[in-house]
Amino acid sequence: MIDYSNFAEDALLARLTDLRQDHADYDAVISALTATPLPEMMLIGRLKRKKLALKDEIGRVEGFLNPDLIA
Repeated sequence: MIDYSNFAEDALLARLTDLRQDHADYDAVISALTATPLPEMMLIGRLKRKKLALKDEIGRVEGFLNPDLIA
């Protein structure tokens, strides 16, 4: 896990942009694999777990950008 406490705001915004793009990329790949006639469910499951980890990471970065929103 990355410690974002020492990151500047512009670095956090850049990281957030990268994470959101990666999340969207995983979503596209999962959708494409799911649409195949014989989808590889093991691969799709791994990709979904990675996508979820990205979502959690996005939440952590957003928390550092907007600490007042975290209760």
